[in-house]
Order: sequence, then C-alpha cells, then structure tokens
Amino acid sequence: MTSDAVSYEAEDRIATIRLNRPERLNRLDGALVDGLEAAWRRFMADDDARVAVLAAAGDTAFSAGADLKAIPHDLYRGIPGVGVPVDKPVVGAVAGWCVGGGMVLTTMCDLLVAAEDARFSYPEVKVGFSGGLISTLACRIPHKIAMELLLLGEPMDAQRAYEVGYVNKVVPPEALMATATDYARRIAATAPLPSRMLKRFVAEAVPKGPTELAGIARSQVDRVNASADGAEGLAAFFEKREPDFKGA
Repeated sequence: MTSDAVSYEAEDRIATIRLNRPERLNRLDGALVDGLEAAWRRFMADDDARVAVLAAAGDTAFSAGADLKAIPHDLYRGIPGVGVPVDKPVVGAVAGWCVGGGMVLTTMCDLLVAAEDARFSYPEVKVGFSGGLISTLACRIPHKIAMELLLLGEPMDAQRAYEVGYVNKVVPPEALMATATDYARRIAATAPLPSRMLKRFVAEAVPKGPTELAGIARSQVDRVNASADGAEGLAAFFEKREPDFKGA
C-alpha cells in the first residue's frame, strides 16, 4: 500500500513504513499524520509483520519537522506507542535532517541507525511553540544532554547522537537501509511473543511526560467515540430502543 504521504510495504516479516514527501522535506502536516496513523494500525493488524523499519524518502531530510503553515496539533495520532499502541519492535533509519516532530518519531523507535550526514534538532524554543511530546527524550538519553537539545534548540550530529546513546549505529548513507533492514531481519528471526512482551515491559518502565499521557488517553477516547457501539448507542437513544452493543 502506498499513499501520497506515507508508504507501507511488507516482505519477509518486515514492514517498511516510509515518509513519502521528499519534495517537501517530509514536513509533518495533516496528511502525513493521517498516513502514519494508518500505517501503524496496518502494521499491528498484519500478523505476518514482526518488525517495522521506519524510514523516509529523499536524502536531505528524514523530516524537517512540522509544516509551520499547517501545524499538525494532533501529531500524537501518528506516533507509535502514543496515538496507536505498538508493541512490535520498530527500527528507525535516518538520513539528513531530523527536526521537531521527526525527532519525536525517532525517539519512539527501539533501535536507530543514522547516516553520517544525519542531524537531529528540536528547535521549538526558537519558534515559540511546543507540543511537548519530546519530553520523553530525557528518559532515553542523559538528562543534561536532552536539556541542551531542548533548551538551546541547536542540532546534534550523528556521531554525538551515537556517543550519548540516541543512535545504535552510524553508517555511510549508502549503507543506511541495508543496516536498518539487517537489524529488522535479525529481530524477525527471533520469537515474537517474548519480543513484544519485553517491549511492553520496557514501555511500562520508561516514565511518560504529560503530553504523551494526554495523547495516549485522547487516542483511546477517540476510538471509543468513533466506534460502532458509539454510533449504536446514539441511534438507540434517538430511536427510543434498547441498544445492541457488539463491543466493537
């Protein structure tokens, strides 16, 4: 399946989810958020897919962050583990700039491979707004390194990202996808039940910031309110009859 904004392909138990707007530097807008949410839901419903590789089309940027002309204030919907419960492993592959919400996405990856030209930046303090989801970064790399990124808004190169534990490997750009796919292939060859259980346990062990918790709650409320049972309940109320709930 390929959409205008996000593509999904699956082969050999590996799903590849790709931001697909290189001409716009994969800037995050409503279409990309919709595409990501759909891709994560498809991944979780795909019984054959055991691991995902999250990548981006183009060499200049994994994502240049939010489209400031169309800021997606519901970015949480496209974040794995926030807008969509994802307990299968996710391997990230980053080349070029990874900015703002793009860095939120890579922070939620379980393993991360960076090309030598990768640059990570969270410059919201320079723009004057913030969604707050990035606060979880302080639980994943040393506190003061996280605060340097967040409070100064200055970029971190791939080597520094490796040194502080944000990235697993730094490779030449031409080896990026092969390296990320190799991680995914080795994960796909292991037993999926303990793999998913361990990811769930780690998710419970890692503290969550207020915006992340709010996003998780909002996504669950949205699913209930958009459910078939929700529609049935309203219809039954207006038709003055007993509802026939199906749990779906």
